[in-house]
Amino acid sequence: MQVHILDDWFDTLRQLPSFQMLDEHEVTVWTDHSEDLDTLAERLKDAEALVLFRERTHITAPLLQRLPHLKLISQRGVYPHVDVDACSANGVMLCSRTSGDTPPNAAAELTFALLLAAARQLPQQMQSLRAGHWQMGVGQTLSGRRLGLYGYGRIGKQVAQYASAFGMKVWWWASDAGRDRALADGAEVAPSRAAFFAESDFVSLHVRLTASTRGLVSATDLMRMKASAGFINTSRAGLVEEGALEQALAAGRPGTLALDVFDREPLTDTRDPVINHPNVICTPHIGYVTEDELNLQFTDIYDQIRAFAAGEPIHVINPVRE
Repeated sequence: MQVHILDDWFDTLRQLPSFQMLDEHEVTVWTDHSEDLDTLAERLKDAEALVLFRERTHITAPLLQRLPHLKLISQRGVYPHVDVDACSANGVMLCSRTSGDTPPNAAAELTFALLLAAARQLPQQMQSLRAGHWQMGVGQTLSGRRLGLYGYGRIGKQVAQYASAFGMKVWWWASDAGRDRALADGAEVAPSRAAFFAESDFVSLHVRLTASTRGLVSATDLMRMKASAGFINTSRAGLVEEGALEQALAAGRPGTLALDVFDREPLTDTRDPVINHPNVICTPHIGYVTEDELNLQFTDIYDQIRAFAAGEPIHVINPVRE
């Protein structure tokens, strides 16, 4: 099949062991990003299978209508960026493995790295040193401090293990079902949502973005936090209410934001007020961007292509109208 891969910005995938799984197919890799409909339609006009790199490109009905040869979209994880109904209407099957049993090391490790960076003011201390000013403030020891984890899932549980190794006190907040699971596992759950935000020294968000979770964390939640506290988001920007980060920064509660995700990605506006704020530590959505994690994820994606080519598709999301 003619397989096209979008948004491999650093041409990474060819270097991974999993890429050889596509040896029987004709593969085109696009290493830049375009949101222009005409550009995408021209690039993908011969594509029979389309590989998506996370949520970097939105797949819309107008685009699908201009891809007459497309039969399969293969990706991994959730798919708020794909118009599933339009896929079905245009005879395009969407396959996406949305769960797995591999440990979420990459995302959990970055989360804890941001937590450490916030606690010890690492970017600010580095900047001070380079400017010839030596130390610029006093950091926080993690041991004995309370970490609030929002979302009782695989990544949050992995972060909890790291936090426990550092001597932190971990408690949870989640949906009703999530809190029930946490209690059943013997984990500590905050007595209320208000207490969770107000009493945590750090809050880290680990929830999937869906229609029901969009805007889950409000400005009121953030401004309940201590001026000395830190809020970490390595999940999705849309989980936080629009404008809430700016309001929190203006109020100084919490004192630090550590962000790996943004409303618009890639974020290339050097004047963006959030990434330029002195109380923000930010990275460009690299939570899953390690060689090991990408190889795992794209092994699943290529498995879906091979299964489809063999007439036995797996991880099918949508019915396809004949």
